[in-house]
Amino acid sequence: MFYSWLLRPTLVNLRQLLLMLWLIPFLTMAGCQSRSSQSPTSQPQPLKVITTILPMYLFTKAVVGDAAAVTLLIPPGSEVHEYQSKPADVQELAQADVLVRNGLGLEDFLAGTVRSAQNPNLVEITASQGIKPLDSANVVPDHSPSPTDPDQADQGNLQGNPHIWLDPVRAQEQVKNIRDGLIKADPAQRQIYETNAAAYIQKLQQLDQQFQQQLQACKTEPCRFIILHDAFPYLANRYHLQQVAIVEIPEDSFSPGDIQRVITLAKRSKVQALFREPGVDNQALTNLSSDLNLKLEILDPLESGNLNPQYYFTAMEKNLQTLKRAFE
Repeated sequence: MFYSWLLRPTLVNLRQLLLMLWLIPFLTMAGCQSRSSQSPTSQPQPLKVITTILPMYLFTKAVVGDAAAVTLLIPPGSEVHEYQSKPADVQELAQADVLVRNGLGLEDFLAGTVRSAQNPNLVEITASQGIKPLDSANVVPDHSPSPTDPDQADQGNLQGNPHIWLDPVRAQEQVKNIRDGLIKADPAQRQIYETNAAAYIQKLQQLDQQFQQQLQACKTEPCRFIILHDAFPYLANRYHLQQVAIVEIPEDSFSPGDIQRVITLAKRSKVQALFREPGVDNQALTNLSSDLNLKLEILDPLESGNLNPQYYFTAMEKNLQTLKRAFE
């Protein structure tokens, strides 16, 4: 029946046949395009985010959740001031969408690395932006480089102490800076970034309340300490602790005279606690602790540890218990 209709020698049917034959290629092309638009390969690729140090990774990962791929540039436990970029780092930055740094001179090596990556589309986020830095405390013994020697000067100290993340209140500002930078780079995921950041900030607020409540006695009774890593001035400033001095202990130059200077300072200031960071063990520290009749406690600056964003709270709550025990 269908074929007989096509074969009728009428002008109308002939025109309809020609029209159908003419439309077939376009209908086929439209169908291919429709299938192509549904192909997984056409889906937007997740944002590629590179972070410099562990705390920046933890904060960034908390904000993005599963909405972006986050990597850590400097391996946990590495000394950031001594870190030297590798060709692989340049390649990573060349392919990245976002770079999250702490700032305040902590990652000065990045300037040349970013230039070498030649990535004009890279969005750079400085988590310390807008946060007023604190100066570093006095160092005992003072082995700091001469200010006339720019090759040896610690740029981080020149810009202020960079360890902002150890204050839960200032850490909230860092999370907000990271959130806002990610929204700028990836506005389509705005709701995810805002929701995740709000949840993490709420936990930081709760952590701050824990510190305020459990260290409340330090508001009226001096809580003085000496520390072996200049990482905690922001924490001390926030919770009314008194960081008397920083003790640098180079393995080859900490002399008996240096030890005596620290002992004299500690006794004069009525220091109650002596802190070191994880992984630092030294006979000089043991001797100093014994001479001062103070237990040598550990405070974690979060320069190494777990990559789960919740690790920040685990480490900081442990620091809180250390502080509470030291000043009881």
